[in-house]
Amino acid sequence: QHAHHATIAALEMIEEMKTVSREFAERGWPPIKVGIGIASGPMNVGNMGSAFRMAYTVMGDTVNLGSRLEGMTKMYGANLIVAEETKNMIAGFITRELDTLRVKGKLQPITIFEPLCETKDATPELLAEVDLFQKGLAHYRDQAWDAAEQVFEALQQSNPGVLYELYLERVAAFKADPPGDDWDGVFVATSK
Repeated sequence: QHAHHATIAALEMIEEMKTVSREFAERGWPPIKVGIGIASGPMNVGNMGSAFRMAYTVMGDTVNLGSRLEGMTKMYGANLIVAEETKNMIAGFITRELDTLRVKGKLQPITIFEPLCETKDATPELLAEVDLFQKGLAHYRDQAWDAAEQVFEALQQSNPGVLYELYLERVAAFKADPPGDDWDGVFVATSK
C-alpha cells in the first residue's frame, strides 16, 4: 500500500506545514510552502556507485517523474501532485484532475492529479468545486473556449487560485490563436 501511505504522509505534511507557517507568522518570519510529487512504478533502489564513492539512492524514470511533478506544484498552485498510476492505486481520496501533459524528455503524455483530502473529510463545497473544474476541463479540451472561460472565471471568483488563473490564461491564448483541429488537449511542459 505504498501509494496510499505516501499520499497520507504527504497530506499530513501539508497540514503540519500550516501549523509551522502560523508559528512563523507569529515570529514575523515568512511562511513555508511545500511541493510534493508522487509517482509509482519501477525504479532501482539501493547502494549505487563504486568502491571509491557509494551512496544509497533511487534511480529511474519513475523517480525522475516524481521530481518533475514536485517541480510543477508551483505552476498549478498545488501542494501535492500525483501521477495517474499513483492515483489509480489509491482509494478513499478526493482527487482533482489537473492536466494532461508531456513532461520534458518524454513523448507519452501523462495525466496528473491533486489529492485534496480523504473522502471522509470532503465537504459538499469541495465536491462541487472539483466537479465544476472537471466540466471546465472538458470544455477546454473540446476547444469550447467561451464555456471553459465562463467556468474558470466562476471558480476564480468563488475560490481564487493559481490553477484557475493558469487555465484562464491558456484559454485567452487559445482564443487569440486557436491550436487547430488536430490538438489533443495535451500541454507540453518545457521546464523541469
